[in-house]
Amino acid sequence: MAVEFIDIVETSLAGLGTGSLMALTGVAFVIIYKATKVINLAIGEMLMIGAFVFYGFSAGLSLPIWASVPLTLAVAAVIGGLIERTMIRPLLKDNPVSVFMVTIGLTSVLIGVVELIWSAEPRRLPEFLPSQPIIIADAFIPSKTAYSFLIASAVMAVLITVFAFWRGGIALRATATDRAAASSVGIDVPGVFSFSWMLAATVAALAGILVGSVGGISSAMGLFGLSVFVVVIVGGLDSILGALIAGLFIGWLEAMVGRFLGGEFKLLATFSILLIVLVVRPYGL
Repeated sequence: MAVEFIDIVETSLAGLGTGSLMALTGVAFVIIYKATKVINLAIGEMLMIGAFVFYGFSAGLSLPIWASVPLTLAVAAVIGGLIERTMIRPLLKDNPVSVFMVTIGLTSVLIGVVELIWSAEPRRLPEFLPSQPIIIADAFIPSKTAYSFLIASAVMAVLITVFAFWRGGIALRATATDRAAASSVGIDVPGVFSFSWMLAATVAALAGILVGSVGGISSAMGLFGLSVFVVVIVGGLDSILGALIAGLFIGWLEAMVGRFLGGEFKLLATFSILLIVLVVRPYGL
């Protein structure tokens, strides 16, 4: 029984580590939706391209980690701003389905860019997180999972604080509530749109670096976005706190199902939760 209990604890902790990365990516999704009401299905591919840009700086150019991370985040912000300005903003006054379809097409574009530059071959990121395993009581936790959890948690705490008290966060919330009213009191609504995409791309890139450090990178890692989409539906499309709670829960659920039923049942469990939430509480937590 002791061995079984430790197994449950270790699996739960690993699941919470993965869930924190889902939550962080979910926050990137929510930031865009809060400001622009755009459902961005390319969030997984934005995560992916951030991971590959980091790989290009750290492995391709052999830059130190302290330089590669900020450069990656800066490039991600520029990419996010370009996507919003050239692809999203011209369509915001059109049918929302048009913008939705653009984000679907964007997934293929970003995958194509990555495969043209780096090929479709899976790769490993340079080791930059401590490798010493962490042991709590008798439970073993992989160090990369633990440190990714800590980093993701810290970033989400900063984002929640920023959106609660910083003028830019208040402007974003005001724009999300009523664009016309926000504009009438002097808020630069187009600027808020660009800022939201740039910030979301930066957060997604950081999540991509952490996800890649744990499991490696490939042009298929955008599939991580499928679970993230479930997270934001369960947590609520415009709720950062909801994304945090739902991300931890979905990560834990997938880990437990994968450990005790088999990996092939993880997505089945995840999307079963999605269907239940859509029927019982379609607006999420």
